[in-house]
Amino acid sequence: MKKLTNKEEEVMKILWKLEKAFVKEILAEIDEDRPHYNTLSTIVRNLEDKNYVGHEAFGNTHRYYPLISKEAYRKRFVNARIADFYDNSYKSLVSFFAKEEKISVEELKEIIELIEKNK
Repeated sequence: MKKLTNKEEEVMKILWKLEKAFVKEILAEIDEDRPHYNTLSTIVRNLEDKNYVGHEAFGNTHRYYPLISKEAYRKRFVNARIADFYDNSYKSLVSFFAKEEKISVEELKEIIELIEKNK
């Protein structure tokens, strides 16, 4: 599966939320840096070319829908980032967040409890 640009990810988040949408409905969901309709249409077609999005035809217009679930994309994205930046080590990832004070001791204890519960 090909990597998505930031704008493509933004569009995918909207499609996951709406489940099915025409380009004008996607456009209405974008608050900041709203692209031109034609630009957004190109982004959506690129997502279709990358097999992230499918469509239903209604005459000359199309209603788009995700072909990949948010959870499946998240799993692939997280695993790729851990491979790229943490040498496939979840321990390194958690250590990074602990050093950056992005995760508390209490949260780490909760994670440990979840791991032990799932064994």
